Amino acid sequence: MIVLKANQDKVLAVLQSVAGIVERRHTLPILANVLIRKSGSALQFTTSDLEIQIRTNADLAGDSGDFATTVGARKLIDILRTMPADQTVSMESNAAKLILRGGKSKFTLQTMAAEDFPLVQEAASFGPVFSVPQKTLKDLLTQVSFAMAVHDIRYYLNGILFVAEGKQLSLVATDGHRLAYASATLDVDVPKQEVILPRKTVIELQRLLSNAQGAIEMQFANNQAKFSFDGMEFVSKLVEGKFPDYNRVIPKNHKNSITLGRLPLLATLQRTAILTSEKFKGVRLNIDPGSLRVASNNAEQEEAVDELDIDYSGDSIEIGFNVTYLIDALANMTQEMVKLELSDSNSSALFTIPDNNTFKYVVMPMRI
Repeated sequence: MIVLKANQDKVLAVLQSVAGIVERRHTLPILANVLIRKSGSALQFTTSDLEIQIRTNADLAGDSGDFATTVGARKLIDILRTMPADQTVSMESNAAKLILRGGKSKFTLQTMAAEDFPLVQEAASFGPVFSVPQKTLKDLLTQVSFAMAVHDIRYYLNGILFVAEGKQLSLVATDGHRLAYASATLDVDVPKQEVILPRKTVIELQRLLSNAQGAIEMQFANNQAKFSFDGMEFVSKLVEGKFPDYNRVIPKNHKNSITLGRLPLLATLQRTAILTSEKFKGVRLNIDPGSLRVASNNAEQEEAVDELDIDYSGDSIEIGFNVTYLIDALANMTQEMVKLELSDSNSSALFTIPDNNTFKYVVMPMRI
């Protein structure tokens, strides 16, 4: 049976859309495979790592009929990548093997039984469906994902908090030293739902979402989230645990505030960061009426100093930060201007967008 027959670029794009979660080495060898299922002329590709499952439908011609098998996902992609984009490739089943052909090339691949592929058990009941444009969700993820923890023993920090309430969707991430918050407006009213999406799911969503205005539909259950977009269904396990109360972390009523250009500040920080050391990424900010001075030094007794003219008439403050935390936030924003609010050298700083409350970034100071 000819399972599919289409251009290389079309087949490769479909496989790449589902293969991001596939681990090359897994305790269950079959999870390195992609499940290919054909019923009639409809073709479906599914991958899983037991916690996340991605499924997509594709129209890739071939014979009509019912057929299912699993084959090594990465191997298939590696082979397809070596073929010209406009070349017609075909895949046919032969006993327990799949034969992939393109031009004069022929690859015979070992398969594993489709019925042995462990599908993720979907939750019995999901909350109401709501949707946002893909670009909106992608932008929200970009604005907060850099603040997620990595391998923190407080497992609930290794992901992003999604809060849907009324007509608002808010995303929050924190690693204990900084916190990023971003929000967008929904088209419909939804009852309050709070879930924590795992880090791997967040990274995969960022990879798959496009900048198009096409909608992504979301549904949350007690232990699962489901996303549907571009003919794809994405099911993920949620992180259990209680996320910190982010409203208490975000400082209010700081008495000192500076509004300045995001790119000049970013460039200044990137320059001074060069002379920080790998172990100690500290920079010192001296904020005085009219000027912001940024300085760093290292164990070799080298020093960098840079200065920006600012429109500021508040208190003189000297404060230290991990420069990476500041660069991460500024590099993932797109606005021209940024507002920095401070109380004193021992309190956390708040970065926001002037006249816009959809983004907030809190960063703790460090001793220098």
